[in-house]
Amino acid sequence: MAGVRIVCDSTADLEADFREAHDVRVIPLKVIFGDEVFEDGVTIHPGDFYARMRSSSVHPRTSQPTPAEFEAAFRELSEDGSSIVCTTISSEMSGSLASATQARAALPDRDIRVIDTLSVAVGHNAAVHAAIVAAEAGASAEAVVAAVRMVLDTQKILFTVETLEYLRRGGRIGGARALVGSVLDIKPILEIRGGVIEPVDRARTFGRALDRIVGTITEAAKNWSGANVIVGHADKADVAAGLAERMRPLTGGGEVRIIDVGPVVGAHAGPGAIGIGFRPLAPGGLTN
Repeated sequence: MAGVRIVCDSTADLEADFREAHDVRVIPLKVIFGDEVFEDGVTIHPGDFYARMRSSSVHPRTSQPTPAEFEAAFRELSEDGSSIVCTTISSEMSGSLASATQARAALPDRDIRVIDTLSVAVGHNAAVHAAIVAAEAGASAEAVVAAVRMVLDTQKILFTVETLEYLRRGGRIGGARALVGSVLDIKPILEIRGGVIEPVDRARTFGRALDRIVGTITEAAKNWSGANVIVGHADKADVAAGLAERMRPLTGGGEVRIIDVGPVVGAHAGPGAIGIGFRPLAPGGLTN
């Protein structure tokens, strides 16, 4: 039956059980160690990736999906007349959007909407969840896009990393470049703003950086009746669980989820990165 089908690239870092339970097609980016090429979330998963990253002298590289990979998915999923809503990592961080846009142009007779989330990981994840909720409720393609836009327009994403070196190596450092060369034990507090990484603050320790992120969210929550929160971690499950518990009193009935930051994002943020995406509850108290 025709409807609205959801496609995203793998930087949404969707939870395995969510992928199994919902009809979403994930197009993987690639992770490259030397001459070995892996598909994000398909042939390499977070646990194995971070273990390899910590032990290998080879720094992993990443590459975007090809237009042909997007086109194959678009063609298959729209064959029955379904519309497609596709979300990608920020165009400021990857060429995934360009590949999806090129694929859409190759199918001019199909209804395909491609959205640049200007985000990644927790932010992209929230957008896909919203798209699925709307699509499964029978919403039109326009309404699904509107649901995604609402998330993208209201969420805030803060994160910290154990070192800026990985962001520097990968060229995804954005405005945080100004912090490179600072005192070595400085831990940056960063924000994804307008699709790029910008510095917000700095702290002397990783723990204090997390405390400042929690403090920012606490202040924001005072002006909301509730919030949805996603904690993303790059091989820091215990820390993420502790942060999630600190977030629960702030949500006012909203959801708190924990996700693994996948290999592609982890290749640039590095092991140990922690990010929190948060936004007000949707109108009517819905959590999506």
